[in-house]
Amino acid sequence: MAREDIPSIDGWLREAKELRSAGRIGMYVIHNGVVRETAKAEARFGEASDRVTGMLFSYDAAKAAAAAARAEKLEGISRVRVWLNEGELKAGDDIMYVLIGGDIRPHVIAALESLVGELKDECVTETELFAPES
Repeated sequence: MAREDIPSIDGWLREAKELRSAGRIGMYVIHNGVVRETAKAEARFGEASDRVTGMLFSYDAAKAAAAAARAEKLEGISRVRVWLNEGELKAGDDIMYVLIGGDIRPHVIAALESLVGELKDECVTETELFAPES
C-alpha cells in the first residue's frame, strides 16, 4: 500500500518563501515522478514490453537524506525538499516529489538533475509489475 502522507507542493513553496534564505532564491523547480504504463526498458531503449500496471517501490531513508543534504550544498542552492513514496504503487501514482530552490537556472536545473539521478541510482528500489498475459 502506498503512503498517504503526500505533501502539498503549494505548501512546500509557501514554506520556502518564508525562509531567511528566500531572498537569494530566483527559481524553484519541482520534479514529480509518476508510475507510467510504459516499461522503463521501452521508454528508455525502445524495447517492446507488456503494459506496466504498477510498481513495488522502496527507498533507503538515510541515503536519500544524505543525497538531499549534498544537493543543498551545491553552488547557488538554498532549498531542497524530497518526498518518496513506498509500497505497491499503481500506474499514475506519485513516486517522488523533489523541490530545488536556488539563485539561477543553470544551478537549479543541474542540482535537480543530480539529485534525482542519485535518488534513482543509489537510494531507491523499483520493481515494475506487468499486466498478466491474456
